[in-house]
Amino acid sequence: MDEKIKSKNYRWMSLRLIVVIVASVVFALNIKSFVRAGGILPGGATGLTLLIQEVAARFLGVNIPYTPINVAINVIPVYIGFKFIGKKFTSLSCIVIVLTGILADLIPGFAITDDVMLISLFGGIINGVAVSMCLLMDATSGGLDFIAIYLYKKNGTDGFNVTLYINACILIVAGALFGWERALYSIVFQYASTTVIHVLYRKYQQTTLFIVTQYPDEISALIYNMSNHGSTIIYGRGSHEEGKGKSVVYSVVTATQVNQIINAIKGIDPGAFVNAFKSERISGRFYRIPED
Repeated sequence: MDEKIKSKNYRWMSLRLIVVIVASVVFALNIKSFVRAGGILPGGATGLTLLIQEVAARFLGVNIPYTPINVAINVIPVYIGFKFIGKKFTSLSCIVIVLTGILADLIPGFAITDDVMLISLFGGIINGVAVSMCLLMDATSGGLDFIAIYLYKKNGTDGFNVTLYINACILIVAGALFGWERALYSIVFQYASTTVIHVLYRKYQQTTLFIVTQYPDEISALIYNMSNHGSTIIYGRGSHEEGKGKSVVYSVVTATQVNQIINAIKGIDPGAFVNAFKSERISGRFYRIPED
C-alpha cells in the first residue's frame, strides 16, 4: 500500500511540474506577443516588473532584464508563501517565477495583431488560463497571487478581487506616466484575466447550500464525509403539507464540491429541494483545503 501511495504521489508531483513548466512558457509567450505588442501592463508582479523596465528605459536610459526585477519583487510574497501557505506550493511557484523570467528575456518579441482591444481581451484570457493552470496544480505565478491565497486562508476573503483593486492602483501610476488610454486597455486585460480565473478555478470560492429534506441527519453526515464541512439542521414544516415535518440542512462548502454533493444528496433523498448560491464572504470556523 505504501508503494502505491508513493507511486501516486510521484505521478501527481510529476504532473504538477510538467503543467507549471507549460504554464511558464505560456506566460512568457503572452508577454512577448500580446503584452509587449499592445504596451499592456498585466498587473501583479509581472505588470510592476514591466513598469519598472519602462521607467528605467525612458527616464534613465537603462535597459534592465526582466528576470532580476521580477525575482526581487517576489522575495516578500515568496517568504509569505513558505511561511503561511506551503513549501511544495511555494517551490513550484518559484519555478514558474524564474522560468517565466528567463524565457521572457530569451524569446524574441513578436506581434500577432496590432488591434489593441483584441490584444487586451485575448492576452487577458491567455493570462487567466496560465494562472489557472498553475493554481489547479497547487502552484501560482507569484506576486499578488501569494497575497490573494494568504488572505483567503486567513479570513475567507476572495483575494483575487483584492488583487484587482491593487492592480488598479498600479495602473493609475502607469496612466499618469505613460497615458490613460494604455492604462484603460490594461484594465480590460486584467478584468478578462480575473474573469477566466473565477470560471476555471473555484477552490477559493464558497457556496451556501439550503437543503429541504426528510433525512437531515443522513444528509448532514454525507456533507461532512465528502467535504469536512459541518451543517446546521433547522426543523419546520411544509406550508402546503399540513402535519408533515420538514428539515432544512444549512451548510457552506467549497464551490468545486457542490455538484458532487448535490448528486449524492439525490441518492439519499430523491425529493430533496436544494438551493445553492455563491457565498460572498464567510467568517468563523471553515475547513480550508491545505496547500502542501
